[in-house]
Amino acid sequence: MPNTPSQKATLIRNAKRRERNRGRRSEMRTWIKSTLAAIEEGNLETAQAAFVQATKHIDKNVKWNQLHANAGAHRKSQLAKAVNALKA
Repeated sequence: MPNTPSQKATLIRNAKRRERNRGRRSEMRTWIKSTLAAIEEGNLETAQAAFVQATKHIDKNVKWNQLHANAGAHRKSQLAKAVNALKA
């Protein structure tokens, strides 16, 4: 348990940030999974729409330093590769 008022404030602040970060990360993962699910089904329109949202959320998580820039680029590249393979 925190001993000083500033430690208490930090504990509360960290809890709020953790919840916010979990939500952001969860939303990104959900869009990635929905993109992959649409690819598995072979549904091109749904896959493309989900890919746009997944890309948007990956970029936002990179901007918020929740995901390294190269890791975000790698995920977007792999998703784009899978969506483009569905087109062919």
